[in-house]
Amino acid sequence: MSLGDTGLTVPLAQGARYFNYYWLRDNCPSSFNPETRERSFDIFHLEAAPRARAAHLEADTLVIDWDGEEHVTRMPVAWLETYAEGGRRPDPADLPRKAWFGDHYPDVARFTHAQLISDKVARQAWLEAMLVEGISVVGEMPDTDAALTELVQLMGQVRPTFFGLYFDVRTHINPTNTAYTASALELHTDTPAEEHAPGVQFLHMRANSVEGGRNLFGDGVAAANDFRALDPEGFRLLAETDIPFYCEHDSYDMRSYQRIIELDQHGEVAGLTISQHMLDLVDLPQELLDRWYPAFCRFGRLLQDDKYVMRFTLNAGECIVFDNHRIVHGRAAYTAESGDRYLRGTYADRAEMRSTYRALVCEGRFKA
Repeated sequence: MSLGDTGLTVPLAQGARYFNYYWLRDNCPSSFNPETRERSFDIFHLEAAPRARAAHLEADTLVIDWDGEEHVTRMPVAWLETYAEGGRRPDPADLPRKAWFGDHYPDVARFTHAQLISDKVARQAWLEAMLVEGISVVGEMPDTDAALTELVQLMGQVRPTFFGLYFDVRTHINPTNTAYTASALELHTDTPAEEHAPGVQFLHMRANSVEGGRNLFGDGVAAANDFRALDPEGFRLLAETDIPFYCEHDSYDMRSYQRIIELDQHGEVAGLTISQHMLDLVDLPQELLDRWYPAFCRFGRLLQDDKYVMRFTLNAGECIVFDNHRIVHGRAAYTAESGDRYLRGTYADRAEMRSTYRALVCEGRFKA
């Protein structure tokens, strides 16, 4: 054990490792309230920088006697070994994504509404499928508004947008969105004009007897990964350039800047933000547009390739749940007069989905 001015060096299984005094004092197990699971110790109130008067190993525990305060820290060595290299706290929800292609529909993870409500194991499998593949289908949905709310609340809370808590997709006499017509709807992600677009979308098909209107779904991760290999410079432009999106009508004028390709903390593709009908006037320097627009069009054409797009009909009583920052979706045109088509939708947040998954699969920091 070696005590320095700013920290101490502890002999661990992987060799001697240095730990900062502030970090050790701030993360003393006694610094946290076991009931609220929040830090109750306020390091701002220390009169001087923390410094060890003495420290030693006692079996599998590091014991620190602090100078200038009547306090002793007892910290498990195994816990120190986890953070010795300064990496992120392990996250069970940080699962590797599995890319999928246009032939994936028969293998999409499927559950029933009743199963997810009653079975914790099924609920865990559902959330894992959403984290890994970004898409699932929930069948046997009751034909009620409440059923959709119940499903969302198994993951998190209903996330409002500037459209409201829910939206109803059917043909409208005076439509404010292309979805509210019988026209084809190109592949897109939803509400790109919001600064923080909702992360998970729920589309509950309540009735579907029209001719046409097949659903189109594609994995943005699969397409963007391929684009990265095919056109590295184009990929870089789309992953680093903020571009404007908008959504405007009589009572709202929503605007944001987003990147077409979204990367996670590992530099891997996490998803997309893309919507032709909500792309604003791209206010980039004209010389940059010489490179950006060709890259954008190359990627857009790639995204629409049959290799990536599932085509199917969502039946009444089914709810498709998908990552709105990863999965692009659209719809073929249909004949409005040929039957009834009614779809009710809403959103939740990806952060809440990850939170619920963590709570199901791990003990966290404070659970007994």
